Amino acid sequence: MSKGERISQLVAELAEGVDLGETEVAKDPFYRAFFRCWNEQRYYEAHDVLEQLWLKKDSSDADFFKGLIQAAGAFVHLQKQFEHPLHVKHGRRLRPAVRLFRVAERKLSPFGPRRHGLDITAFCQLLHSSADQIVASDYKTNPWSPHAAPKLELR
Repeated sequence: MSKGERISQLVAELAEGVDLGETEVAKDPFYRAFFRCWNEQRYYEAHDVLEQLWLKKDSSDADFFKGLIQAAGAFVHLQKQFEHPLHVKHGRRLRPAVRLFRVAERKLSPFGPRRHGLDITAFCQLLHSSADQIVASDYKTNPWSPHAAPKLELR
């Protein structure tokens, strides 16, 4: 099964009862699947799902989607580092996470205060504070844990 087929299957499972031909971004099953995956701490899958939406839509939302994808990527780094802090590769994921937090914040902030049901201002504050906590610890402390993982809500 190809990556695209796997993502389509995941979206179909997560978007039961949603119109797959939906054109409004906030109702798009790929967009909604991103948030479901995020809230289930499946950041890698969230990244993949939204990447499919970004690639298929030619719109002014390209940087918005890229910012969300980069934010998910940053949380992949934090999650892997948390799970394997002494691993040769995973133990060094805090610096790349900070870079992705900063890039995601730059991409998303112009879309504030709200875009497609997401509170951009609050999300950018989360990205900023996560990066700042890591930098303040001299890249030694990971602010993420499964018990305190951030949740995203669409309104």
